Amino acid sequence: MGDRRKDRPWLMRTYAGHSTAEASNELYRRNLAKGQTGLSIAFDLPTQTGYDPDHVLARGEVGRVGVPVSHLGDMRRLLQDIPVEKMNTSMTINATAMWLLALYQVVAEEQGADPGKLQGTTQNDIVKEYLSRGTHVFPPGPSLRLTTDMIAYTVNHVPKWNPINICSYHLQEAGATPVQEIAYAMSTAVAVLDAVRDSGQVEPERMGDVVGRISFFVNAGVRFVEEMCKMRAFTRIWDDLTRERYGVTDPRQRRFRYGVQVNSLGLTEAQPENNVQRIVLEMLAVTLSKDARARAVQLPAWNEALGLPRPWDQQWSLRIQQVLAHESDLLEYEDIFAGSHVIEAEVESLTSSALAEMERIEEMGGAMAAVESGYLKSELVASHARRRARIESGEEKIVGVNCYESTEPSPLTADLDTAVMTVDPATEAAVVAALGRWRDGRDEARVHQALGDLKKAAAGDTNLMAPTLECARAGVTTGEWAWALREVFGEYRAPTGVGGAPVAVSAEDGGPLADVRQRVRATAEEIGSGKLRLLVGKPGLDGHSNGAEQIAVRARDAGFEVVYQGIRLTPEQIVSAAVAEDVHCVGLSILSGSHAELVPDVLDRLRAAGAGDIPVIVGGIIPPADARALRAAGVAAVFTPKDFGITEIIGRIVDEIRLANKLDPLEVTA
Repeated sequence: MGDRRKDRPWLMRTYAGHSTAEASNELYRRNLAKGQTGLSIAFDLPTQTGYDPDHVLARGEVGRVGVPVSHLGDMRRLLQDIPVEKMNTSMTINATAMWLLALYQVVAEEQGADPGKLQGTTQNDIVKEYLSRGTHVFPPGPSLRLTTDMIAYTVNHVPKWNPINICSYHLQEAGATPVQEIAYAMSTAVAVLDAVRDSGQVEPERMGDVVGRISFFVNAGVRFVEEMCKMRAFTRIWDDLTRERYGVTDPRQRRFRYGVQVNSLGLTEAQPENNVQRIVLEMLAVTLSKDARARAVQLPAWNEALGLPRPWDQQWSLRIQQVLAHESDLLEYEDIFAGSHVIEAEVESLTSSALAEMERIEEMGGAMAAVESGYLKSELVASHARRRARIESGEEKIVGVNCYESTEPSPLTADLDTAVMTVDPATEAAVVAALGRWRDGRDEARVHQALGDLKKAAAGDTNLMAPTLECARAGVTTGEWAWALREVFGEYRAPTGVGGAPVAVSAEDGGPLADVRQRVRATAEEIGSGKLRLLVGKPGLDGHSNGAEQIAVRARDAGFEVVYQGIRLTPEQIVSAAVAEDVHCVGLSILSGSHAELVPDVLDRLRAAGAGDIPVIVGGIIPPADARALRAAGVAAVFTPKDFGITEIIGRIVDEIRLANKLDPLEVTA
């Protein structure tokens, strides 16, 4: 070997941020010192959904799944002693992307940086928020305008910035097949590029500059040959699309530029040590093939299904990347799959199927129309339901979950309560107090003027970036910026996809679902109710609705009447719906860690409303100590990712309803 030249490795990132701007700044500087080559900022849910930390919906969510950034002071503190001009920074933010970019640019200017040299990415893909992640704020039309204005602004003023990172990652998490992942992401890209072209804000001859700055964020699952072929299909379709539809002649501008977070959905709570090899296999899918290699990679940690990873867990994931890049010979070869007829056939199959689905979406009026009609969401819910059914039947094997389940005790999880990081509940109070001090110290007249100018621009057709930058400089808060736009644009509740999802598990006689259906029917009769009613609720700001949707669909198939109003509800709204609909059980789904705050609140409100006898069950990523505390507070049952059998969960719900109504247990048929 000796003189063979190695390719430069991909950017290595760790998706990180928690508690406060100070704590996250310390974490970033530590990660950069360990050899990480780019920043990847995770924002908390209030920041992502345009609420200040003192808003009622932010309770229990501040600093949990990312860092709270409420104003310019927080962004200054987050980036303190980090030379922004030398960084490549990825910010995972969508509905409020324009606002966070404005804060980032103003801090960079304060550091003396030239905005023209700033490098990085704002995710800014609102379509996948409507479909899978749930941090949307505004309706599709205004959301697309925010995206368009930001792209036009960056192409003209921050030319090295990627203003949008079209994100198919969460589509796979929500059940998308490789074909759906390609088709829905590409259809989103078409909607965005058409909007930029038609806005008249970028000269037609500069469309190549726009296309050249579009990046993608994809998912790689454990079926790594298929996933690698998916990346080659993505590359091929993008090259053809940008040449034919937008007339981009420079092949460098047509390159499919993508970053990856490998699949967290497939990480298991059972035998979590197996997640390490899953992560490695998934990383190979996006690094093995030189012609379709990722530009940036971030890996989840082995214990993500258990709770919030600690710095050591994140370091392990970074070291996995470094071993592959620096110890193996991967980067010394040309594309090792060139000429493989097996790979070529699979790529061709994925490409033609994805193009057919893109055509179907185009006929509906494009991605935005397919969001509003509910088509895309119900397709994903149905696809996810089919996948869950394959796992439950054993057709799709998951080691340690539905096969090879016997296990030695694991030293990694010997003390589960210390195997994940916990966020101190006192953090929220400190962040809220700091926000009050910020508001007290600013020029109120300037804030008022800046917000008025923003609303005026939103009501017209001016590019919104300039008034947003003035809001940032004036000391406006995240919640105030978003509320000003809510007043003009309105808010949006996306289709849930539950009603249109077909039956995924048949209830043939003698099968587990048939048995549960019989128990549902018998229990309804004994209670004297036409049907058992289940309320599926998502309190707080957590928009990960996949689990809630799957429970809702299966409960419906088992004969329940299901009340599911979608995401982002206050405990008060959930309790009033439970009382109004006279439900027999309340099921709460939370993945963001706010269960300790929000679940007891729901229980207290039910008792106050005279409905304290309705059993409440909870599902989510809930550490054992928290599960014990919830049960002590009065929760009937707690389900975590290890409870993968949805039909069994529905059976347990029937049991809890019988117990609450003082009915004898039903004999379960073998």
